[in-house]
Amino acid sequence: MRHRIGYPTREIPVQVLDVGGVYQWKQRGEKHLFNPETISLLQQSTRNKDFSQFKQYAKAVDDQGDNAATLRSQLDFVKNPAGSIPLAEVEPIESILKRFATGAMSFGSISYEAHSTLAVAMNRIGAKSNSGEGGEDPTRFERKENGDWERSAIKQVASGRFGVTSYYLTNSDEIQIKMAQGAKPGEGGQLPGDKVDDWIGATRHSTPGVGLISPPPHHDIYSIEDLAQLIYDLKNANRAGRVNVKLVSEAGVGTIASGVAKAKADVVLIAGFDGGTGASPMSSIRHTGLPWELGLAETHQTLLKNGLRNRIVVQSDGQMKTPRDLAVATLLGAEEWGVATAALVVEGCIMMRKCHKNTCPVVSQPRTRPYVSASTVAWKT
Repeated sequence: MRHRIGYPTREIPVQVLDVGGVYQWKQRGEKHLFNPETISLLQQSTRNKDFSQFKQYAKAVDDQGDNAATLRSQLDFVKNPAGSIPLAEVEPIESILKRFATGAMSFGSISYEAHSTLAVAMNRIGAKSNSGEGGEDPTRFERKENGDWERSAIKQVASGRFGVTSYYLTNSDEIQIKMAQGAKPGEGGQLPGDKVDDWIGATRHSTPGVGLISPPPHHDIYSIEDLAQLIYDLKNANRAGRVNVKLVSEAGVGTIASGVAKAKADVVLIAGFDGGTGASPMSSIRHTGLPWELGLAETHQTLLKNGLRNRIVVQSDGQMKTPRDLAVATLLGAEEWGVATAALVVEGCIMMRKCHKNTCPVVSQPRTRPYVSASTVAWKT
């Protein structure tokens, strides 16, 4: 009898654990806008120059149905009853392309191949690539024989100041001061020591094999006056370039942006919580930050109320994937836009979420990554 009670013949229902999918796409898991279908459509459409396939990709991202993943998906456009604007009054394509930039992704966080390819592509179309906070190999400042240029137009100055030299600053069209990242506002960054090889260590002027930590604050910026001093110093380092201050979407960001404008910055960037996830802790990816839609709208309106809107360019980024996203950002006040993850996907990124582990299958395969000799760091010595 006791045996029958302990081992009943009836079936006991088994509670099935949730498949998850919070941080990485899983079948029947949490919804992600970048999933196998959209990644495939985006890569195939750009490689084959197939606009109809690109429209399928845009539709798959924009039409989120009842299971909305973004705030902007809840916004509808109101058509102008007067009709469309004549094309003669619209900026030419060449001018529009100048308003695009890639997000700040450092050499070290992503591979040399990915980093340099972004720079070449953006230089070809007249847009700007961003070096990120890891410095840049000076050999990239010179054009190649075929005319391509691996130099990033935007050079970033972050709290760690890795690779920041006078030569680095003068070889830029724009210098970006990173106050925070949208995906981890108020937090610093860390590059694991396993990723700091001889080349990356030389580029960052650090010791190979030793982890690099970017502190949460700039230790020389504790007020808007301190920020104004750094802006002044950077303008003296490169008088021909713009100075860009990167902020994150948060309550009150409009007031901070007004201070940035008064500090004589040329550009203010409002970063959303969706972006910058390659080097962010999982807890931050899931539980911190705000959509760029909120911060951008507040920034634009606050600058207008303070009579400062005509003194600064407003830029926004954070998982902008489709033309509709850019249109929404423009209507909310953005004049320039940053695209990062989508650009990596076009290059070949398959969103394995292994950037921080240095085990990306795309660039780890010998057939996809050319051997880089030790002579590449000869400039350091």
